[in-house]
Amino acid sequence: MGLVKSVRGFTPQFGENAYIAENATIVGDFVCGNDCTFWFNAVVRADVNSIRLGNKVNIQDGAVIHCTYEKAATVLEDNVSVGHNAMVHGCTVKEGALIGMGSIVMDHAIVGKHAIVAAGAVVLENTIIEDYSIYAGVPAKKVKQMDQETAITITMRTANNYVKYASWFKEENND
Repeated sequence: MGLVKSVRGFTPQFGENAYIAENATIVGDFVCGNDCTFWFNAVVRADVNSIRLGNKVNIQDGAVIHCTYEKAATVLEDNVSVGHNAMVHGCTVKEGALIGMGSIVMDHAIVGKHAIVAAGAVVLENTIIEDYSIYAGVPAKKVKQMDQETAITITMRTANNYVKYASWFKEENND
């Protein structure tokens, strides 16, 4: 298990069946639901404000989840996927959204249900991303509206796959 550390009297709390890679770091005022996964070199730093994750959230390799002191907590609802090396900071990410590799989501932004933030996009402060849409670029702009069924299929595939991937690592470590 990775580094799980109390800060300012807050100890991270995990639901059932969490997978935490050996070099992931999770600290402070943090609570997550069931089936969440934290991959290699991921950092979830709830030292200055709270971070709340729903069920089946995956924080992929090198991603950073943080918040802003006394101003912006971070909330990731159920089935959210945060891609490799992404930064999610002081914002709300709604159910089933996918935050692409290397993207940045800034304070007080709201990423809608089953929306996709494309790889490398920068979502500026206070941006509201529509449900079932794709935003790309710097700064991120809407590039496509998906139908609800397609959006859910794409985003849920990723969320479900990461629970499966975690099971492989758990099996290997039980031998």
